[in-house]
Amino acid sequence: MMQTPLRGLRSFCIAAKCLSFKHAASQLYLTPSAVSHQIKLFEQQLGFDLFIRKTRSIELTQQGEQFYHAVQPQLLDLSQTIESFQMKQHNQTIVISMPEFLASELFIPKLSHWTGHHPDINIQVETAKPGQQNDRPTDLSIVLTSGKPTSGLVDELFPIRYVPACNQSLYKKYAHLGYDVLKDIPLILHKSRPWSWHQWAQTVDVEQFDPSQIIQLDTMFGVVRAAQQGMGVALVPLPMSKTWFDEALLVKLFEQELVTKDRYYLVQHQQKPSTIKPLTTFAQWIKSEFQGLT
Repeated sequence: MMQTPLRGLRSFCIAAKCLSFKHAASQLYLTPSAVSHQIKLFEQQLGFDLFIRKTRSIELTQQGEQFYHAVQPQLLDLSQTIESFQMKQHNQTIVISMPEFLASELFIPKLSHWTGHHPDINIQVETAKPGQQNDRPTDLSIVLTSGKPTSGLVDELFPIRYVPACNQSLYKKYAHLGYDVLKDIPLILHKSRPWSWHQWAQTVDVEQFDPSQIIQLDTMFGVVRAAQQGMGVALVPLPMSKTWFDEALLVKLFEQELVTKDRYYLVQHQQKPSTIKPLTTFAQWIKSEFQGLT
């Protein structure tokens, strides 16, 4: 069974990418003749030529090109794995996933409180739109759902509710009209909750609710930004959007809120998180910062 020399494989992949032994040598901190020699030995082990050698250039053979496309992704994965393990010798990395609007409006603004006290622990945040599944393995997740997750160690953080909001200009123009304004102004919502305006209208007993235009956007940041830019009135989530109101970028057009069954939950995916001190400490910090928000 042939033992693949990794040096020859790496030299081949770099030379195949730039089609130059000279350029490959500069990246590998070798001489061009050393790179050429490594690849020649590698070709002898493989039993076929990888390059067509010309006077001033090289080209991949057909087999060489096929071989490159087959092994290059695997070599990249191997390099990333080695790099990852090298990093773990110095810093542990905790990977957490969560909805993107929660990340931008609540989690990331508070994250410096954690990182300042734990400089030896790396945090990797993976975000996703509502309804999307994050296929990458994570240590923790913050999920928005109407029912408590059944896998992992689960802690409820806080419920979510929605309030009609617009910018200052639209508020001054339409606030005195009451619910009648809803017939004439675009109503904005997130596409994951297409009936939320009708649910809100039913909750507050709006008679003959018949909006002239409903605009659905696929990100909550887009919904909030559209309201702030004066596109119309949006159902804005609380408490994540609190800063937008504190900074007067948005104003509540009506005080009545749509209260939902949706809640954010913290899920720890490790079987025994108590045995991993940094992960447990991080989870405790998240609960102390976000549990019971209103």
